[in-house]
Amino acid sequence: MSYGTNTFLTRESIFMHRILGLPLILILLSLSACALFPHRDPLNINVVGIEPLPSEGLEMRFAVKLRLQNPNETAIDYSGAALDLEVNGRTLATGVSDQSGSIPRFSEAILSIPVSISAFSVLRQTLGLSQTQSLDDLPYVLKGKLAGGLFGTLRFVDRGTLDLPNSAATW
Repeated sequence: MSYGTNTFLTRESIFMHRILGLPLILILLSLSACALFPHRDPLNINVVGIEPLPSEGLEMRFAVKLRLQNPNETAIDYSGAALDLEVNGRTLATGVSDQSGSIPRFSEAILSIPVSISAFSVLRQTLGLSQTQSLDDLPYVLKGKLAGGLFGTLRFVDRGTLDLPNSAATW
């Protein structure tokens, strides 16, 4: 059985068109998928309170209360939260919560996240404060995320400075 030259070239060209067309199809599909996800403005996050919680051993625990403001036209559903607080360039507190809820469109909600501060974090902060010799304008970074499924996780960052009274250096 013999194949003609034209048949071989035709099958080869069809195969090459399929191979070359696959990336183009994937790019077009990914671009159209991006259009399906609505553009969201970032959440406005403010720390509105810190309350002590029962602690164990060499740690301190607090409930950090966050005001979450949703400036979007759609509700934001979440099924967990994580929080990291850095002060003066060093991690001070971390926390997670499996709370779930929803922030309605153009609305706000309060979320309470328990955080832990280890004795070693306090020691690092104390050493860092003794090197700066100033409790004014301590930089902080609050990083967190609200889990909302495969594509719905929202990350946030809040930066600023803290002014602590001199008695806070003893922790």
